[in-house]
Amino acid sequence: MEGDLPARAAVPVIFDELDYQLACQAYLWALPLVSYAQWKTQHYDVFGATSSDLVRYLSYRDRLGLITANATTPYILNFFDLSETGPLVIELPAGPTAGGVSDFWQREVGAMGEMGPDRGEGGKYLVLAPGVEAPDDLDEAYRILVSSGVNIMFGFRTLDPDAARSDQLVRAVRIYPYERRASPAPTRIVAPDGRVWSGDQPRGLEYWRRLHEIYQSEVVDERDRFYLAMLKQLGIEKGKPFDPTTRLIRILEQGATAGELMAQANTFAKRFDQGPYWPDRAWEQAIVLNNSAQRGNGYDELLERASWFYEAVSFSEAMKSTTPGAGQAYLGSYTDAHGDWLDGACDYTLHVPAGAPAKLFWSATVYDVGTRCLIDNGQQRGDRGSRDPELLTNPDGSVDLYFGPTAPESGETNWVQTIPGKHWFSYFRLYGPLETYFDRSWKLGDITPA
Repeated sequence: MEGDLPARAAVPVIFDELDYQLACQAYLWALPLVSYAQWKTQHYDVFGATSSDLVRYLSYRDRLGLITANATTPYILNFFDLSETGPLVIELPAGPTAGGVSDFWQREVGAMGEMGPDRGEGGKYLVLAPGVEAPDDLDEAYRILVSSGVNIMFGFRTLDPDAARSDQLVRAVRIYPYERRASPAPTRIVAPDGRVWSGDQPRGLEYWRRLHEIYQSEVVDERDRFYLAMLKQLGIEKGKPFDPTTRLIRILEQGATAGELMAQANTFAKRFDQGPYWPDRAWEQAIVLNNSAQRGNGYDELLERASWFYEAVSFSEAMKSTTPGAGQAYLGSYTDAHGDWLDGACDYTLHVPAGAPAKLFWSATVYDVGTRCLIDNGQQRGDRGSRDPELLTNPDGSVDLYFGPTAPESGETNWVQTIPGKHWFSYFRLYGPLETYFDRSWKLGDITPA
């Protein structure tokens, strides 16, 4: 110390520490934005999609890059920049679908399908960028959605188990700029077709490159201005190239590494008030966000948002349903019954009692901790559920599921293969959760070492 000041020689070290801490916090703040920005690059750069297309994830391999994908129902979606398209028309056919539009902070702009205002009857939606007025000649056939961001994702899932009917629904969707409504280009359906891709947030300097790219075209929320001051210190500014110095590259890489460790702890060892869903079980509500706006009582949900959008993508109010028979419920288990991380080299069982409270179906899915994506096992499947025709049910109506590197003596029908050397976690989804889920009188077993 020099009097009451740090030594002059210590100032660079102090600033390095300050910028490192800024990078760690900016990493957590930017997780949902970077996640969608990364996913969009895969659609446009890897799959060859354009703003006139939709990408359909149908096979297991298609979904291997999709964070916490459901392995049961297909996904159909794409990303759009409203500053390029102008007001965007989405025509959704009548039928059993669940979906909607969200901005790149993954805030829901509007639900569509069975949980939206069309209630499964379909119709035309017009999506407007912030501050953009509806066209003067707009007729009453359109439902207007005003986006909270310039970049949006439109996506949906078909809930009909019949593959042919599901395909018809997908091919009936139309998406095009309003100004081209008189002769819109056909909406093309693109598929990953076995190409290797990754939708999880990139690591190291690529994380910051992706953040810089999307920041150039996105609006700035008032609540984010302090974080933008952090980005400025880290060499990320609107309208300026990203050209970090050697010093900043080192700090940004270290910040991304430490930020991900914080994100992992914040996700897999949740310390939010809600706690376990049942007091004597390890299962928790996976979605810790309270609402689409990501707003709590007197604060914004920074850590809740970082938790959910590190382990998953997208949020809709329907995913945290409070209405029996509608929407979905997501339970997550990140440890076994004894509180230990789930180990791909070990064998486990999960008892699903009779009367699982799901109007449509239930499923238990295994995800790789490293990617948060479906497990890429030799079996090439990551879930078991009530829609599986081969699922074996006990005489009392309950089901026993098995997880481990080798199949149990009872056979493969109720088994998901795990990978030695890799940890995993599980979601238990209820589609159309019923009253015994909400009143907690039905209780799921824990994932228990065999």
